[in-house]
Amino acid sequence: MRVSIITSVFNAKDTIEDTIESVLLQTYDDIEYIVIDAASTDGSIDIIKRYEEKITIFVSEFDNGIYEGHNKGIALATGDIIGFLNSDDIFEDRYTVEKIVDRFDSCDCDSVYGDLVYVKRDDIDFVVRYWKSREYDRSKLQRGWMPPHPTFYVKRYIYEKFGYFDTDFKIAADYDLMIRFLSKAKITTSYIPEVLVRMKTGGKSNKSIKNIIQKSREDLKAMHLNQVGNIYSLFFKNISKIPQFFIKTP
Repeated sequence: MRVSIITSVFNAKDTIEDTIESVLLQTYDDIEYIVIDAASTDGSIDIIKRYEEKITIFVSEFDNGIYEGHNKGIALATGDIIGFLNSDDIFEDRYTVEKIVDRFDSCDCDSVYGDLVYVKRDDIDFVVRYWKSREYDRSKLQRGWMPPHPTFYVKRYIYEKFGYFDTDFKIAADYDLMIRFLSKAKITTSYIPEVLVRMKTGGKSNKSIKNIIQKSREDLKAMHLNQVGNIYSLFFKNISKIPQFFIKTP
């Protein structure tokens, strides 16, 4: 199976090279790598162009945010499976994509996901938070559960059938998409019980109190649209993160 990996970039000169190299070092040999840049002005484009011969598709043009970038990438993708590696993320090891494909082969499912660790931006070996995802149970969605989006790989026909990211959401479109797929569309999924991605801290959703409030509002909107959960689900969704700060070893 061909795997399409999409990286959306905007002004990420300090991290984008690690992300690109993480993809290029993968042992799986049928990867379509798509980089969507939102007209960066900080030198990111120069870094990306150094790898242009090894990147399948590179687009640089203005867009309205990461989710529009993701949607552009999905529209261009030809792979059987689609996943995202954001410009401050890296794969856990060289075999990550191979493990993902092996799981698709063995489970004949629509999607797979795994664990994720948040690491310091200047020290990827320092684990700040360990998102241990655990086995999927649809009832968990009512308690605010979600898989880590950077580990969530989905067959391309699911996007074609059930839609892309809803760009009305500015922070929580990934949450909306995952519960739409898992709850409304009832796609099948399988859990890989190991860390697949390392995410550097400093993401948009937690940068400020204002963003945290906006994310909470968008989470509630996503729950309402997909008929999953309520204000209590949002409470459990947030407090479930607390134990993740006390698990430091993948």
